[in-house]
Amino acid sequence: MVVDQEQEKQQENQQQQQTVKEPLDLVRLSLNERVFVKLRNERELRGKLHSYDQHLNMLLGECEELTTKREIDEETFEEIIKQQRRFVPYLFVRGDAVSLISPSDIRS
Repeated sequence: MVVDQEQEKQQENQQQQQTVKEPLDLVRLSLNERVFVKLRNERELRGKLHSYDQHLNMLLGECEELTTKREIDEETFEEIIKQQRRFVPYLFVRGDAVSLISPSDIRS
């Protein structure tokens, strides 16, 4: 009977750890998982979330950065979109640059 009560308490604790009560709980559930992060200035990141804080400063590992630049051709006035990709083993992201974070990479 004591073992059953302990198992029930453990299950309750696990369920509480996996529930989302506050916005940062969703980020907490994404620790050690791949995330998609959209930043200011047309930058996107995909990587494994190693840590974060209340300001949404993050440490991403195995990170891919995609930078998009838009230019106007002076002769034809057409918009030219250039994308640059780079891979970084570890990347620190300052939280005030983050506009969106998704717990799963839905675009890959």
